[in-house]
Amino acid sequence: MTKSNQLFTNITSQGSLEVTLQEVEVPKPNPHEVVVRIDASPINPSDMWPMFGPADLNEASLDKQAMKLTAPVHKAFLPRVKSRIDMPLPIGNEGAGTVIAAGDSDAAQALMGKTVAVLTGACYSQYACVPLQACMLHNEGTSAQQAASSFVNPLTALGMVETMRMEGHTALVHTAAASNLGIMLNKICIAEGVQLVNIVRKKEHVELLKALGAKHVCNSSEESFKKDLYLAVKETGATLAFDAIGGGEVVSDILTAMEMVGSKDAKGFNTYGSEANKQVYIYGGLDFSPTILNRAYGMTWGIGGWLLMRFLAKLAPKSVFALHKRVADEIDTTFKSEFTEELSFAEALTPEKIMQYNAKKTGEKYLINPNKS
Repeated sequence: MTKSNQLFTNITSQGSLEVTLQEVEVPKPNPHEVVVRIDASPINPSDMWPMFGPADLNEASLDKQAMKLTAPVHKAFLPRVKSRIDMPLPIGNEGAGTVIAAGDSDAAQALMGKTVAVLTGACYSQYACVPLQACMLHNEGTSAQQAASSFVNPLTALGMVETMRMEGHTALVHTAAASNLGIMLNKICIAEGVQLVNIVRKKEHVELLKALGAKHVCNSSEESFKKDLYLAVKETGATLAFDAIGGGEVVSDILTAMEMVGSKDAKGFNTYGSEANKQVYIYGGLDFSPTILNRAYGMTWGIGGWLLMRFLAKLAPKSVFALHKRVADEIDTTFKSEFTEELSFAEALTPEKIMQYNAKKTGEKYLINPNKS
């Protein structure tokens, strides 16, 4: 039976985060399962909360001999994570590598020796035994590093456009738009003629997206931001937004701009605002502060959460397969990911490296190679 080194995270009832490297046994695959040697697994923003929770990483320390990272968690924060207290959990949403063992089914055997991306929630591991439906087959010649970010960002970007169509909207607004995901979304929208309003925070992010071909880019740090946003929404007619930030007033600013456009030609009483539905989905939490709503956008609006897996669950299997195939075919163009650094397990647990990747800086993306010495 194959042995595998794997990262686990635990927050104890005593108020301590423990991230440890443990040796586990990899089971023999069932008929519709495969074992994948994981050679690349990205550290996504969605991995960092499961990995570290509300721990104070400024006080983190690493026992290199035991390969154990510890950091304090203030007891006031423990109720926020009560469902996982004293429960060692695997981490790593996605990864990619080579199929080294397969179950008896023809479908499983067909993947032997192939490069696949996997979505398991336990990819910070040297080997992973996964069901076939958790795999995305890549074309011959695609490396594990190229395939590493096949699920979270590409399928989220595609899901945003598909959600727009399913819900009857015609254009999108997206925040933190110079991210890896934001660049993918721009490429999709440009290719498919979808109007997209990008919100960024820095001048260099504006220039980055403009060079890519983006038409509407609003800088939230500029004094003219609200006016620029209004004009972009007016030109595109966007009534749907996806927000990666969560905290602050940006959701409210977006809804206000949409309402101003919807009511610009109103005459007489306009007590309840425009009739067109204005919807913002929060899909990320880059800012954990409260979402502030300055309600000045009528009564036809909605704010909700959007999760990739719940969106995919709404689709027929053939539709999901079609999305997988598109990602595989365009993995080095539309869905290409650039990585700042490839880390071993030891490097990924180093406090100095943690502070770098946990900063979630736009344009920086880190990769764990579980089989790097």
